[in-house]
Amino acid sequence: MGHQLAYRAAVDGKRPVSKISNAAGFLAKARRPAFAAAAFFVTAIASTAGHAQSGPFAGMAGTWSGSGSVTLDDGSSERIRCRATYRVTGPRMAMSLICASDAYKFNLAADVQAEGSAVTGSWSESSRNVSGDLRGRGGGGNFQVVASAPGFNADISMRTTGNRQSVSIRADSQFRGATIALVR
Repeated sequence: MGHQLAYRAAVDGKRPVSKISNAAGFLAKARRPAFAAAAFFVTAIASTAGHAQSGPFAGMAGTWSGSGSVTLDDGSSERIRCRATYRVTGPRMAMSLICASDAYKFNLAADVQAEGSAVTGSWSESSRNVSGDLRGRGGGGNFQVVASAPGFNADISMRTTGNRQSVSIRADSQFRGATIALVR
């Protein structure tokens, strides 16, 4: 029946009219506002997420995990498992990095702020009860900073690309360094 109406309409030059075509027209019109509303909300959420992820620590927020190795002053090296959490609020970031092996553990926390490409803040390592200052440069998920405390200095390099992050720490103490690869 529907084909006959379409054929007659094509011959007469008129649009076919049936209960089915009326219902389809009503549903098509009713879907337009629903699609418009959905598009609006998706755009609003995307722009909010983009805004929240803008700034020097863009793309770093969240929880990351991975593995690496730690090198001690005697030259020995151990495999470690790590978990990092970054809480980003505009130009500020709170960070927690916990790494452990069977025989070694460190628990690093930091609060940093960026002004332009300059990064400053404080850090602490709870298992050794040491804390100090952070100073360096960076942005866009890539940073080079120096962590210092009385009797301790460490160069920290962090590179974030998409859902991958690498952290390299080189120190002048009992803890010589660490190389860590994280994913989100």
